[in-house]
Amino acid sequence: MLKECVLLLVVAAAGRQAAAADTIELKDQAAVIGKILAEKPDGVAVDVGYTVLSIPRSQIVKISRSGRAGPADKAAAHAPVGAAAEAKPAAVAQTGFYSAAGRSSPLSSVRDLANELGEAVVQVRTPSGMGSGFFINQDGFLMTNFHVIEGETQISVEVYHQRAGELERRSYKQVRIIALNKFADLALLRIEDQDAPRFKYVAMGSADALAVGEQVFAIGSPLGLERTVTEGILSTKTRLLGGELYLQTTAQINPGSSGGPLFNMRGEVIGVTNMKITFGEGLGFAIPVEAVKFFLDHREAFAYASDNPSNPYHYLAPPSRTRKRLAAE
Repeated sequence: MLKECVLLLVVAAAGRQAAAADTIELKDQAAVIGKILAEKPDGVAVDVGYTVLSIPRSQIVKISRSGRAGPADKAAAHAPVGAAAEAKPAAVAQTGFYSAAGRSSPLSSVRDLANELGEAVVQVRTPSGMGSGFFINQDGFLMTNFHVIEGETQISVEVYHQRAGELERRSYKQVRIIALNKFADLALLRIEDQDAPRFKYVAMGSADALAVGEQVFAIGSPLGLERTVTEGILSTKTRLLGGELYLQTTAQINPGSSGGPLFNMRGEVIGVTNMKITFGEGLGFAIPVEAVKFFLDHREAFAYASDNPSNPYHYLAPPSRTRKRLAAE
């Protein structure tokens, strides 16, 4: 039935598809010509001109993309589908202060991505609490939420290094605050321990490129349970809360998850988790990665210096009821 449907679609679409069209070769020597709209682990969505056809991965032999793709995309497209489905995330190459992933990153499963990216996700500890974070480059710079370290200067970071297939937990105590943005709830830290190694880090993706309903997952330390992975979908990209737009997701977010990364299925960070609706389930929120990139690109404007009187953040002692009562008397 699938073969007959596909052959009819190919004939109908052949007259209206431009020369720069994608070709999906199927089993039994059938093919579909159209524009690939989305690739999922279980199937491919193709626009054939008058309708969109969803083709199961099990029926695809090879995908040939049009000339609009770059060299890396073409190489991935012409590879056998079985190999593409099992491919691991492409190695991230640092091109600047942080890395923005290219279009060549293949789709993968949560299981493979969590194993590949887990080392880059950390636990951020302070005397008053804890949260999560993630490395953005190999030099020990990491992102977390402002509220995770608010009012704190004594910060430690727990990193889980992979050694010979096993996890080695290590705590770094020399952590410096580099930049803060209270209103965006973002903080940039750096590990400065002298014997610190090069760290595994993750690449920034694009929340704008996502569609509502796409699969996402988060890694963090909810309630102190480090390296916890939760999976869900993107519920909306434009949830307005407190005058700011957030990504809403069904991936479970709990206290301790704050500051951790929200990933797409290419292993790219598309948001920083920072809150949830406490009286509901599946109502988590994340700061879009576009806001994170803006913060990092303009980090000098948000630079933190405890000895600078012009520093925009000056912590004051909390109001005391005792002092107020004595003053009233």
